[in-house]
Amino acid sequence: MIEKNNKIILLVLLAILMISMGSCNRDKKYENEENAKIQEYLSLNSNLNFVLKPSGLYYLEVQAGSGPLAATHDTVYLKYIGKFLNGMIFDTNVGTTDTLKRALGEGYIIAGLDEGIKYMRSGGKAMFIMPSKLAYGTKGFYPYISGYTPLLFDVELVKVKAGSLK
Repeated sequence: MIEKNNKIILLVLLAILMISMGSCNRDKKYENEENAKIQEYLSLNSNLNFVLKPSGLYYLEVQAGSGPLAATHDTVYLKYIGKFLNGMIFDTNVGTTDTLKRALGEGYIIAGLDEGIKYMRSGGKAMFIMPSKLAYGTKGFYPYISGYTPLLFDVELVKVKAGSLK
């Protein structure tokens, strides 16, 4: 009886191990597909000289700003266009009177925007390509953005105000 219970326990543990290994392979597969999409975009747009940052963010300064650099806890005022790599816009405030106002480094914007803006000076424009780990991750932002979706942002840093909104 004990030997039979040990075999059942062993089979259950083996099944759990196989299921968890399959999930890791699935995640790696999606990460590889996401990276392939980014590389394809870069290849198709080879005239754009993005710089790959250690975090995985691709940064391209389009127009240098002349104002102060944005830093953690500063309040930034932004005009932006959020797109998928196929060019389809999913969010923008360009063409409106609305300017996005957020404090950097306080969790109010996705990590890729938070990082990319810190490379900019007030008045500057830049493009960011961000892998999902710097955007909406493996879960996405239902129903608009699927998990493992890399994003492209065109950003204008309209103004930098020292200090947080608080």
